[in-house]
Amino acid sequence: AARKAGMTREDLLKGNAEIAAQFGKDVRAYCPDVKHIVVIFNPADITGLITLLYSGLKPSQVTTLAALDSTRLRSELSKYFKIPADDIINARTYGGHGEQMAVFASTTTVNGKPLTEIIGTEALPEKEWEEMKVRVIQGGKNIIDLRGRSSFQSPAYLSIEMIAAAMGGKPFRWPAGTYVNDAKYHHIMMAMETTISKDGVKCKEITGTREEQDEMEKSYQHLCKLRDEIIEMGIIPPIKDWHKLNKYVDESTDK
Repeated sequence: AARKAGMTREDLLKGNAEIAAQFGKDVRAYCPDVKHIVVIFNPADITGLITLLYSGLKPSQVTTLAALDSTRLRSELSKYFKIPADDIINARTYGGHGEQMAVFASTTTVNGKPLTEIIGTEALPEKEWEEMKVRVIQGGKNIIDLRGRSSFQSPAYLSIEMIAAAMGGKPFRWPAGTYVNDAKYHHIMMAMETTISKDGVKCKEITGTREEQDEMEKSYQHLCKLRDEIIEMGIIPPIKDWHKLNKYVDESTDK
């Protein structure tokens, strides 16, 4: 599941999808009573979806690591404004955990002031904001280019926080990848506004500007394309058969 310099998360699709399928089958066979699974290996939105389907677990029991992108946004803003990270509230990225993630500004406050009121001013020119977004989106890729391998410290730390929350500890209030099938997004796993607690992962509605919603839609469509590719590979069945594989996943193909 390692990545090499120059690779994107999506380059790992086929090999890691097969690993995820076997992992899900092993969960079903050997530890069906597991409380919660956090899937880290990339492309996490897809490997998490595959794990959910083959494990037979409830969607509330399987999440993927997605908070790393939001913490990178917070870190970039903290460095830029030269203020503590704790003064950056609700920095958020949603959708894919990859090159197609949606970076939201409308959720974020900097020292109590909405980020949207700062972007385009002398304090944060539009050009600087766009460059910052690129750095956040390509954060994982840049680490590989510099180190020759993926990061592991931050993913490990955040994953432990997610598992601790699922075990009944402090709720985890960063975005997490979760299974979504609602009026807007269908049969996909992607980063949403979530809370993880002893009751599992719960989703909240995401609101944003029209531009942000458009970015979210692009991210969703990209993930659908990856999902459809692994269906074509035969790694997971067509959506209409998912319910047969996992009774907790909706049978309908649309809503």
